[in-house]
Amino acid sequence: MTKWTFEPGHTAAAFRARHMMVTWVRGHFKNVKGSMEFDISDPSRSSVKVQIDGNQLWTGEPDRDAHLKSSDFLDIANHPQIRFQSSSVEQVGASYYKVTGELTIRGITRPAILDVHYLGEWQTPYWEDGVDKGPITRAGFVATTTINRHDFGVNWNSPLERGGIAVGKEIHIEIDVEALKDPTPAR
Repeated sequence: MTKWTFEPGHTAAAFRARHMMVTWVRGHFKNVKGSMEFDISDPSRSSVKVQIDGNQLWTGEPDRDAHLKSSDFLDIANHPQIRFQSSSVEQVGASYYKVTGELTIRGITRPAILDVHYLGEWQTPYWEDGVDKGPITRAGFVATTTINRHDFGVNWNSPLERGGIAVGKEIHIEIDVEALKDPTPAR
């Protein structure tokens, strides 16, 4: 099975949630770390692990970022990592997969399914500390899912007049992955 490591500088997670009943707040996490085993010839044996540093959260508004990191939302002081660990991979199209696993937010773990689009792979240059160590094979993936934030204890809200709420319960997540193939031959 081929091993891959996420390149943190080119892997990121984005999210969006309804705000004030009429628009979206968007944010992202850079430097997402992860690893996977993936072989296009037998994707059912594949696996993936993802770790997101909650302190990397950015929405463009420092006060909102601080609030989202607080105990009202992600409680980063007590639960700094958001994690995903796959349990199965099912191919559902020529380059599409359903990746089932466990998502952990705020120390609460729930089942989650990622819809993954495999973007392909390409041999490229690879620079490390100013030295060309390439070529190396890179692969691209985009994973999406939608979760109910209340399932993870993220319950803060503020009621609005006429029955509305400040923050919607559904969170749409997208992870862009650039993975580097382990140059060691598979066994």
